[in-house]
Amino acid sequence: MSDPYPLRPLHEHEITDWARMTCDTYGTDWREGGLRGVQGSIEPERTVAAFDGGRIIGGGAIYSRDLTVPGAVRPVAGVTLIAVSPTHRRRGVLTSIIRRQFEDVRAHGESVAALNASEGGIYGRFGYGMASRLARVNGDKRMMRLHPGVDTGQGRVQLLDSAQARPLLEKVHDTVRSGSVGWVDRPERFWDALLRDDPPVRGGMTAMRFAVHTEPGGEATGYAIYRFRGADDSRGTPATVHVVELAATRPRAHAALWDLLISIDAHPGLYYEGPVDDPLPRMLTDAGALSTGVFDNLWVRLVDVERALAERHYSLPLDVVLEVDDAFCPWNTGRYRLRADGEDVRCERTGATADLRLSAAELGAAYLGGTTLASLAQAGRVMELTPGSLSRCSTAFRGEREPFHPSGRAFPAY
Repeated sequence: MSDPYPLRPLHEHEITDWARMTCDTYGTDWREGGLRGVQGSIEPERTVAAFDGGRIIGGGAIYSRDLTVPGAVRPVAGVTLIAVSPTHRRRGVLTSIIRRQFEDVRAHGESVAALNASEGGIYGRFGYGMASRLARVNGDKRMMRLHPGVDTGQGRVQLLDSAQARPLLEKVHDTVRSGSVGWVDRPERFWDALLRDDPPVRGGMTAMRFAVHTEPGGEATGYAIYRFRGADDSRGTPATVHVVELAATRPRAHAALWDLLISIDAHPGLYYEGPVDDPLPRMLTDAGALSTGVFDNLWVRLVDVERALAERHYSLPLDVVLEVDDAFCPWNTGRYRLRADGEDVRCERTGATADLRLSAAELGAAYLGGTTLASLAQAGRVMELTPGSLSRCSTAFRGEREPFHPSGRAFPAY
């Protein structure tokens, strides 16, 4: 029986129709500055479309990126723009798209896929696990002062235009992301997407400002990209400094950039999305000046469990047998012996008795070192079969810092 909604990669001349369908599905307007900008960044050969006759009724895209995982940088399939037209819901179209994407991931030699889930309940059933979180911070800058012990160094912060700032931003970002779990590489087309700044993409805010921190010798060691948002009396929100992205290679540069952002006049509000263990609250004399909510950030899917577990490092020596269930990617189902000692990591199938039993979704959640296997066990999602194995394995998967991806909902578009 033929598939009533066949899938195939998108052709260049079909991008507009696919983007219109995606906008209609997400409830946004097709306009200049909307999805028209994706033509320069998507990979048509990795963007699949579902058809009803000659009409596009669903689709999804993959961006080829490099993701920093604990102790390594590995290729990742950045999944995005998954959409099924409201006229074709509950007909298996979404499931077909996800299956096709996993086939694509395997064909490209990637072991891991990642996405930012619009609805977590959707992607959990396909084996994705919530692997990182972000903190949405609202601050009252009238109450914000750096603690006297915070060192802002002897460098300086300059405001530059986009052309002046960009090469410095790229250099700092590349340095930071290589050691920051959850960050991805940012080739030229992704910088173009981030820095595109025509009025339709500003969301009612001003153009971007670029603050760059340099050391006394001239080396760039940090940057802050920010916008201004006017006051909204109907909502009772003040004029706000909206921080788009902040990165620094040294603590003093990080502190100096926050010192600048806090000191900006006429905009008493602050908005920022950062890691849940961001040091900013501990840098202030009054952490109560910040109001923070925690939300999911990256969802991770191990498409090849054996390879994925061998492609990251672990914080403790480890020798454990994992029994993995994977209903959606049955090739992953089985037992794996994971042995790790520093940079020497091996994972292979085994017939040995299992120490822990879990699904691929739990491994995805723990993969970046944020969500712990111990917390998943408390939720009844990991079963300890050998006493003591859970604690050691949970600790071994953890990282020094909480994983975080700085582009938030925009992942993996920049």
